[in-house]
Amino acid sequence: MRYLVLALAVWLGTFVSAQAQTVQDILQVHADEIAKPSRRSVSVALDDLVASGLPQVPVFLEQWSARNVWQRDDGQFFIGDADGDDLALTDIDTGAASFALKSEFTQIRPNGGVRRVIGTALVQFQLSDPDLGRRETAVASIARRPEAAQLAPLLASIEGEPDAALKARKVQLANFLSARFADDPADRIAAINSLSSDTSVEARSVLNQILTTEPGVSASEPEGNIARVLDPMIDPDGFYAQLVEAELAPSRTPPDVIRAALEANVVEGRVGDVPVAQLGTDQMREAAYAQLADAGLVASLVTVSDRDAAIAAHVFFETYDEADPTITAAAEAALASVEQRVAFAQAADLALDGLSLASIYFLAAIGLAITFGVMGVINMAHGEFIMMGAYTGYVVQLFIPDYTLSIIVALPLAFAITFGAGVSMERLVIRHLYHRPLETLLATFGISIALQQLAKNIFGTQARPLTSPGWLDGAWVISDVIQISYIRIAIFILALLFLALILYVLKRTRLGLEVRAVTQNPGMAASMGINPDRINMLTFGLGSGIAGIAGVAIGLYAKVTSEMGTDYIVQSFMTVVVGGVGNVWGTLLGASMIGFLQKGIEWLNPSNTLAAQTYMILFIILFIQFRPKGIIALKGRAAAD
Repeated sequence: MRYLVLALAVWLGTFVSAQAQTVQDILQVHADEIAKPSRRSVSVALDDLVASGLPQVPVFLEQWSARNVWQRDDGQFFIGDADGDDLALTDIDTGAASFALKSEFTQIRPNGGVRRVIGTALVQFQLSDPDLGRRETAVASIARRPEAAQLAPLLASIEGEPDAALKARKVQLANFLSARFADDPADRIAAINSLSSDTSVEARSVLNQILTTEPGVSASEPEGNIARVLDPMIDPDGFYAQLVEAELAPSRTPPDVIRAALEANVVEGRVGDVPVAQLGTDQMREAAYAQLADAGLVASLVTVSDRDAAIAAHVFFETYDEADPTITAAAEAALASVEQRVAFAQAADLALDGLSLASIYFLAAIGLAITFGVMGVINMAHGEFIMMGAYTGYVVQLFIPDYTLSIIVALPLAFAITFGAGVSMERLVIRHLYHRPLETLLATFGISIALQQLAKNIFGTQARPLTSPGWLDGAWVISDVIQISYIRIAIFILALLFLALILYVLKRTRLGLEVRAVTQNPGMAASMGINPDRINMLTFGLGSGIAGIAGVAIGLYAKVTSEMGTDYIVQSFMTVVVGGVGNVWGTLLGASMIGFLQKGIEWLNPSNTLAAQTYMILFIILFIQFRPKGIIALKGRAAAD
């Protein structure tokens, strides 16, 4: 009974002592390490602080890292805020506020390395902090500087994490840290294998860090986890320099040293027994230098043969920093799988970019395809109708601040304005120039310049914003590699809607029937009661109106300026010519071909977009040489022309 009472008393004493322990008590035990911290010495103090579990520890660590901890002359530590010669103090344990003279205190200034160690300890508290923002900050800190000590607290915090997104992020980071720092090799290999389907940059970085190598050289078979054996003859001088650095071979004698030694040892027109007149080649200079070396006048000569012999006598290799070959083998297999997935993802992303660009070119060119195919008019002002549509959207947004509603209003209004402009242009100019293509080209080019100048006079030369609705902000992110902006998706959908609408108009309406009749045989169409002059007017207006709608769509992501039409007129004509004049499906195929081709060339030559466009134009020229009527040749008047 007496022993039981004694044991209980000892336990109670220990409990009371533990309860009485404060942060200040721990700091006083490690006062020297706190006052003059280093990365090595501070770890013991941090371990004791973390092990105490006191709620004041995270606050102290934050203030310590921020250099807001001060030590009084008697050795006590406080959190302080300097104000001139005064110091506003906060007690570390009680939070009591007081004031003192700054001269009685010394500021604790941990360096960058110590602050990183403090941050690692602080993360352990922040991972389970009630505040979501602090937990997110802790996870972001681990992602920036992963360390082995962070794995255990990160794993412990996953179970009780209430936020689903943050919990998934913690699991992902724990997987990354396990792949690099887990104690059990089986756990590391399991984590590495799970990364074989992760195409993120972080996953690839983890695998590459596991597979880091160091160069090595040996006179015998290398030992350790060998990554690869190297062929030294691909760069003999570089590998010989590695031998010299490893003190396995003497330095080669540079040519300037040989020349200086020969000049210093010329005696009666000779160096050794070699006349100066014969020292014009490297071989003779080395022979003369060798004689000097044999006489002990200069250092020994290391020739090319000596270099090659020294290289042949050694094995050059790279060893993994990771000693366990099973882990590096798993990492190599996982990285190969990831790189294959990344290659497929990059191809898919490139295809999405090509599809997006094709939809833009289709919208820009479909109106031109109609006018060019039906009327045979080379309209160089087509780009300015695109510009007019974009400016219409900008003006509408000045009066309607709701961006969604403004776009809904701008689309039909842009069609109406550019339809009217197209009809006016056809009635006033184009109809007088039918069957005179050169004069039509010159006239529409002049109108193009006039419209650009008119836009500059009205809106100025600065780019004007055409803001997309909030629901079009951002991008659809499929993976770290595959993503496409919502604006481009909207343009793609708009292109599909226009394709369906135009096909319906041409195939299912009387106007479309008359347009196709005039396209195929205008004389026969006139004899059947169709007015070709009216059809030409409506067709030109329709093509111009479609260009106006395309301008609104393009203006949502491109700059709206008076010259924006010139950025699309060349591509529009190429799209129409390549696809087949006057054919909707041909225009679609032409836009797809040019869009995918341009993106493919840009991928091969990403540093020079202008060169990519040049190569694309050259390819189109070659294509037209073999298929002058385009992908889908039109029958009728256009074909005859």
